[in-house]
Amino acid sequence: MTDAPPTPRRTALDARHRALGATMTDFAGWDMPLRYGSERDEHTAVRTRAGLFDLSHMGEISLIGSQAGEALDHALVGRLSALAVGRARYTMICDDEGGILDDLIVYRLGDEEFLVVANASNAQVVLDALTERAGGFEATVRDDRDAYALIAVQGPESPGILGSLTDADLEGLKYYAGLPGTVAGVPAMIARTGYTGEDGFELFLAPDDAERVWEALTEAGPRWAWSPAVCPAGTPCASRRGCRCTGTS
Repeated sequence: MTDAPPTPRRTALDARHRALGATMTDFAGWDMPLRYGSERDEHTAVRTRAGLFDLSHMGEISLIGSQAGEALDHALVGRLSALAVGRARYTMICDDEGGILDDLIVYRLGDEEFLVVANASNAQVVLDALTERAGGFEATVRDDRDAYALIAVQGPESPGILGSLTDADLEGLKYYAGLPGTVAGVPAMIARTGYTGEDGFELFLAPDDAERVWEALTEAGPRWAWSPAVCPAGTPCASRRGCRCTGTS
C-alpha cells in the first residue's frame, strides 16, 4: 500500500491568498499561490510599480555564538565573518565537489548572531549541511523556519509604499542592509534585499503579525496602482538582473 503524500504546509497568509482568488500549487511542500490573475501583469507591476510577495515558505536558519562568523566562513562561499552588523550578503553553499547546493542571503543581526535564508526546496539540505559544518565551532545552528513570516515589497514604488507605514529610515537604508523597526505598528526586521533585481524590501516578522502587515500594505498600495504578486512574477525579474534562484524552474 502506497503512503499518501504529506499534506502541503500553509503560510500564515493562506486565507488572504484564497480570498484574492489565487490559483494555488504545491511548491517545495508548501501550498503557495501560483498566480492571482495574469502573470504578465504581475511581472509588469513589479518592474514598473510594485508587487507584494508572500515568501514565508523560505527557510530561515540562525547561527549564534562567539564563532558563528567563522563557522559560516567554513560552511559557505566568502568571508561572512567580515560582514558588518546590519548588513547582508548574497552567497551560496556548495557540496564537497564544488556543486551548488543552494544560493542564500546571510544577514548579520549582531556580533554573534547571523540569519541565513535558504530557498524552500533546499532548506533542509542547507540546515543539515550547516549543522554538520558548524560542529567544530562555538556556534549553535537553529532551525527558525517556523519563527518567521516573510513579506516582500518589490519594485520602484516600494520605498513610498513601505515608507507610509513605518518611521524607519528607509532613505538611509542601503542595498543589502537591514534594521529593526515597525511596520503598521508591528515589530519587524526591515531589509533592503530581494531576488527581483528591482529596489525593494523584505520584512521578517512573527507569523501571527503577517495578516495585519499584509492588509496594511494592501491598503497602502492603490495609491501607487500596484499589485499582489507571486514567485513566477519574480523569477523572470531575477533572471533579467542576473540573480540565480536555485530550486526554481
